Amino acid sequence: MTERTPLLNYRLVTSVNESEPRSAPASLAPEELPGSPRLTSSPKGQPKKLSVFFGVVVPTLLSMFSVVVFLRIGFVVGQAGLYQAILMFVVAYFIISMTVLSVCAISTNGALDAGGAYYMISRALGPEFGGSIGIMFFFANVCGSALFVLGLVEAIMGTFGIPEDPTVVPSPQQVLPSGYWWSLLYGTAILLLCLLVCLVGAHIYAKATFVIFLVVILVLIMIFISFFVVRPRVVLLPSPFKPSNGTGPVYPTTANFTGFKLETLLGNLHAGYVEDYTTGKMMSFATVFAVMFNGCTGIMTGSNISGDLKNPSFSIPRGTITAVIFTYIIYNLLCIMVACSCDRVLLQRDYSFLRAINIWEPLVIIGVYSSTISASMSNLIGASRILYALAKDDLFGKVLCLAKKTSRSGNPWIAVLMSWFLVQLVLFSGKLNTIASIVTIFFLLVYAAVDLACLALEWASAPNFRPTFRYFTWHTCILGIVGCAVMMFLINAIYASASIAFMLLLLLLIHYLSPTSSWGYISQALIFHQVRKYLLMLDVRKDHIKFWRPQILLMVSNPRSSVGLITFINDIKKSGLYVLGHVQLGDLSTLPADPLQAQYDSWLSLVDHLNIKAFVNLTLADSVRHGVQHLLFISGLGGMRPNTLVLGFYDDCLPKDKLIESSVSSTESTDPFSPSQDLEQPPLHRFASLRGSSDRQDYGEFGDGKVLGAQEYVSVISDAVKMLKNVVLARYFNDFDKARILTPPSILSKGDVFVDVWPVNLLRPDSCSYVDTCSLFLLQLACILNMVKAWRKATLRLFLCVEEGRSVKGPEAKLGQLLKDLRIKAQVETVPWDQVVALHWQRQSGFNKNLTSKSPDSTAEEMEARAIEEESEEDYANSFPSNATRVSDDYLAAVNKLILDQAMPPPAVRFLYLPRPPADTRRYATYLHQLDLLTQDLGPTLLIHGVTPVITTDL
Repeated sequence: MTERTPLLNYRLVTSVNESEPRSAPASLAPEELPGSPRLTSSPKGQPKKLSVFFGVVVPTLLSMFSVVVFLRIGFVVGQAGLYQAILMFVVAYFIISMTVLSVCAISTNGALDAGGAYYMISRALGPEFGGSIGIMFFFANVCGSALFVLGLVEAIMGTFGIPEDPTVVPSPQQVLPSGYWWSLLYGTAILLLCLLVCLVGAHIYAKATFVIFLVVILVLIMIFISFFVVRPRVVLLPSPFKPSNGTGPVYPTTANFTGFKLETLLGNLHAGYVEDYTTGKMMSFATVFAVMFNGCTGIMTGSNISGDLKNPSFSIPRGTITAVIFTYIIYNLLCIMVACSCDRVLLQRDYSFLRAINIWEPLVIIGVYSSTISASMSNLIGASRILYALAKDDLFGKVLCLAKKTSRSGNPWIAVLMSWFLVQLVLFSGKLNTIASIVTIFFLLVYAAVDLACLALEWASAPNFRPTFRYFTWHTCILGIVGCAVMMFLINAIYASASIAFMLLLLLLIHYLSPTSSWGYISQALIFHQVRKYLLMLDVRKDHIKFWRPQILLMVSNPRSSVGLITFINDIKKSGLYVLGHVQLGDLSTLPADPLQAQYDSWLSLVDHLNIKAFVNLTLADSVRHGVQHLLFISGLGGMRPNTLVLGFYDDCLPKDKLIESSVSSTESTDPFSPSQDLEQPPLHRFASLRGSSDRQDYGEFGDGKVLGAQEYVSVISDAVKMLKNVVLARYFNDFDKARILTPPSILSKGDVFVDVWPVNLLRPDSCSYVDTCSLFLLQLACILNMVKAWRKATLRLFLCVEEGRSVKGPEAKLGQLLKDLRIKAQVETVPWDQVVALHWQRQSGFNKNLTSKSPDSTAEEMEARAIEEESEEDYANSFPSNATRVSDDYLAAVNKLILDQAMPPPAVRFLYLPRPPADTRRYATYLHQLDLLTQDLGPTLLIHGVTPVITTDL
């Protein structure tokens, strides 16, 4: 217990406050701990990190206020009326509140690093989704910063700029030259001021925003006081928008500030949508709501600089919620006061009316300038932090490598300069009216992604997702996603569709180009959750023969020699379960650790390398037979369990390395038994060398040096049959190359690739039945192989053994009708085998003659011995349920020759009937010898024994 205490302390400290890392034990460096955040030692002289108020509350307040509180409140109330204005704010804040709840939940689920929303999304949804959203969020902040700079330039030019129309007489304060290049110069100067603040660091940024915050709060206080202090007055209205032809309705030139009057309130309660006097476009609920919502999209400002916060998990929830509640109260109070004291015409025709009714008019101008420059700085520093986080994660390789550099105080100054440069490029556009909508849509897409990340974490039910902020459910996440999606398409459906398409394009790009991350993928947790749910719904009691599919356990000793067989079996699984099984001999009680855990990486790499859809199951046992029993018992879950066992054939053929041709040469200079050397090699090189090239023994493609005997091999087959598993023995697949067989140099017709099927038990020549369970199972597997896309050009050849002199039309017609009923397309080939059967009956008659010949002079002992021998032979015959007669080696050689003679042209693979092993274990060697003679030199061959019905003619 004492050894684990430092590690526990380390993890507790990092999860609560990442700014105060404790040293981990010497044996476990902090960066080596699984799942722990990346910690860097604090640079010398680094300033104190930001608190809740300075780091989250102040930036978020200023970003959410921006210019809406000064220039759009009258617009909203004047167009929509008080009732709809309040409704708009309720809907808008409901949408952003759902996202705020998701942000709070994710940010309190562990240590949070730099990057804010990008960090949350990428660590929850994976690098693809996080990287694409991060790039979009970065560009949204860049364009947002330029948007606020240009807005500030326009505000300055509207107050101090010389009118471009020479017929207009400038006022005394209008002294600044106007024009595109002058506006660009003013914007560049403002942006340089923001750059200087951001280059110094987040600490000076916090101080600057705090000063601006004090100014904005002072202006707001003066605005509220002005409603009570300023007397009613007449306000001159600005010149309205005029069409190019000079025609249009006549607008009033003055409006009234009435002070608090009931008549004014009643006149402003209901909606009164008119044309916007600045653009001449007719307003509606959707257009007004879109304009108003732009002022509510600053909730991520505090989380964007999460890397500069003293305690992000503590600061972000409290600061963001405080800012949201405060701004909601201020907006609603302003709506009520404006509706009670300002004429509807004043609200509709003068968006800067607060300046005209203020105690000191320049104060409102100062508030507009302060809030705008603060919002620009917030977006600039937020963009730099997002870019820095993207660079640290290496999602885009060397493209962003420079952005990783930081100053001695930890400020990512290169990222700040890169962000400033992009903002400067956007300033050249001069006007951002066309980009303003897409910027808002980008922000909404990020908010929806944060909600999606929280929803995925909640639905995955991962034990490690336990945020300290619990005021959220999956319902709030869905409401946030739906709300953001609706707002995106409400603002601009075309831009919303384009932004989603852009995000998907980035997602695919990162998926194929970025390296694999170690953050963990939420998709894996969701897949696990869904698979578990559906596995529980997969009831084995509802299985039906119509929906049977092969679920295969392939036993592999060494993948180096089994590549051909592994890829071939992958073709006949027909979307069923496919498990690669491996038995390692050993006793866990005598070993210091489980030796199988280190092997899984190599086996999974094999699955990826061969591009097969298979699981891997390894076991440790004292014998191969017990190991196979283990795998047959425990492989799979619920209704997904192997129903077919596939084994390599037991012969003396030396295996060939088909996995990595250079594996032998690459390991000759190293000790293959050295664990350190194994760890340094690629996963596919870590498999043991094949027998004949090393001293290691294995049990796979059985031959010299094998640790599995013939008796045990047949016992494995017998065990599988007893467990009601179908059995397949694969022979001569060492050199099997599917690509070479199916894609020869010349263009072939459909009939040039053949799959031969012999559905008759060739070890029982007295029975030519091809409709038993095993024969139908043979036909089913052959048909499944023919259904695979790569094997569709192959032709099935079904061989019907007949006797000469008898009519073959009847059996052939019956077999053809059976194939038609089973919807199997195959060529039926009749094969006369009288001479082969004659060899069998000659041996059989001689055997019976010897049994029946008894001397009358035999003694009692001889009679008893003969009785025992006769009983033994009878037991032998009865021990073969599907092979009730004795066959000779000559007969088997003749059958083998018969099969070879029919192979014109040679087939790609053969399917043969596998008889059931004898019940008498003393006959196992004979049984295996017969199979060896039967399949000698036949090429790739499958000996198949089926135990369960798999074919039906019912609909």
